Formats: sequence, C-alpha cells, structure tokens
Amino acid sequence: MINIRDLSHCLGGTKILDNINLTIPDGTIMGLVGINGAGKSTLLRLMSGVYIPDEGTVCYDGASPADEKTRENIFFLPDDPYFTHQATIKSMLDMYKPLYGRLDMDVYRRLVSEFELDEKKPIRTFSKGMRRQAYIAIAIAIRPKYLLLDEAFDGLDPLARQKVKEELIRMVEDDGATVIISSHSLRELEDFCDRYAVIDRMTVSSSGDISEKVERYCKFMLAFADDIPENILDGLPVISMTRSGKFIKGVFEGDGHDIEERLRALAPTVMEQMPVDFEEAFINEVTRRKEK
Repeated sequence: MINIRDLSHCLGGTKILDNINLTIPDGTIMGLVGINGAGKSTLLRLMSGVYIPDEGTVCYDGASPADEKTRENIFFLPDDPYFTHQATIKSMLDMYKPLYGRLDMDVYRRLVSEFELDEKKPIRTFSKGMRRQAYIAIAIAIRPKYLLLDEAFDGLDPLARQKVKEELIRMVEDDGATVIISSHSLRELEDFCDRYAVIDRMTVSSSGDISEKVERYCKFMLAFADDIPENILDGLPVISMTRSGKFIKGVFEGDGHDIEERLRALAPTVMEQMPVDFEEAFINEVTRRKEK
C-alpha cells in the first residue's frame, strides 16, 4: 500500500504541490488526472524518490522510496526518458538488470517481438511511439510491485495502446502489482483504471473508485415542442447545459431515476438518458471548483 501524507513541494521557489494526502491500495490501477501544470509529473517523481519532498512523506508498506529494498520494487517511467546517443533497448535493459532481480527475459523478448522493435538499433532512431513501446517493454519485464507511468499512452497507436492496457492488467492480476498512470486522455483511463485521483489547485481535490465517481452524474437529452424558457431547469441540480433550438442536453448531479422523474414534469416531447464518461465528470468537477 502507498500512503502519501501532508506532502508539499516547491520547484524553483514556486509551490507545485500543497498538502497532498492519498492512499493507494495494493493491486490497483490508479489514473492520475489533472490539467496541464497541475503537478502530476512532480507527484510521480516524489513517489519514485527522484525528488525529496519539502514537507510530508511517501511510504510504501511503511518504508520510504529512498530505502534500498523499497527502490527494487518501484519503477518510474517518465514522459520523456533519458537515453544516450548510442543507447539501444538491449543496452538499456542491461543497465537495469543489476537493479531489478525479478526481470523476466521471456516477457521482454515477447513484448519486443510483438511491438516489432529492433533491440540492437539506436533508440534515437525510433519514433516517439516506438521509444515509448521500448521503455514499456522494459518496465513490464522488470515486474515491479509498483509501476509509475507518466503519460504512458502518448505517441502510441490504437493497437499499441490496447496491448499496453492488456499487459498492465495482466501485471495486476498475475503479480498483484500496483500501477499509477497519469494521462491527458481521460477516456483511456476510464477504460481500464479502477481508481482515480484528481490533482487540482496543487492538491488532491478528489479520489476514489472511478465507477462510483461517474455514477454521481447523469445526462439527458430533451426536446420540446415549444420554445424553451431560459429558466426551465431552475431547481434541478444542473452541472452543465447546452441548448440548440428546441433541444437541451444537460448533465446533472444525483440519482438518474430521480432526475428523470423531475424532468418528465417539464413535459418534453422527447427524453433520452445518455451515458456519462469519466472525462465529463472530471471537467465538471474542475470547472465547478474554478467557479467557487
């Protein structure tokens, strides 16, 4: 289990994170979300031990990431990993071998083959997506207990993204690994993450089960025979609303059955409930916090 308590950190004299508190259970795939500059990458670096927090603590099963035995269980893949001019996938793997005793060569060879990568070719000649695939192959083959991924899907084509998701799920199911992954593609996270944490205004504004988060909202498309009064949804827990002629699409906070009954009282000619995805829930939450 990962426990983050009262964590604050500055970079260049500017506070990036303030009073972060977060608990991540073992065997979890957690999506770390937030707008650009929210501090997701900084938090992952603090969790990995790359940065030392100015205040607060990060603990893995009660131990610091600076502890040698703990470091063996953590692998952090940044958004833009460093490599030398002549580095190959094979040479990078050889560099990691002494640090991670559980490295599985069979998994490494399988992924390099499935990603159609040349392990002896300089990484600098790879496309961004190929570089990402190369490092993900190494990260999964290392079989860490805790895998921290920053923008893991950036540059990957749809087939590669699906393959990576399958491999991460396999890690969790077979090894009991914990995966923390940041991404700007929130729909990608909803597809396979079971938990989330939102970084907003330098702190964790909310966290929990993704399905429970989405279930807090409901969305309806309404059509009316006559012109729609401006205040037609007054008194309803409206989160967002768009109008187009005699049509309204609204996102509401609350139980879908209760909202549906209240909307029927408005006598729409057409009413259809639509699915709400995690991206909409995230946008609604961040927007509402900004308005406060």
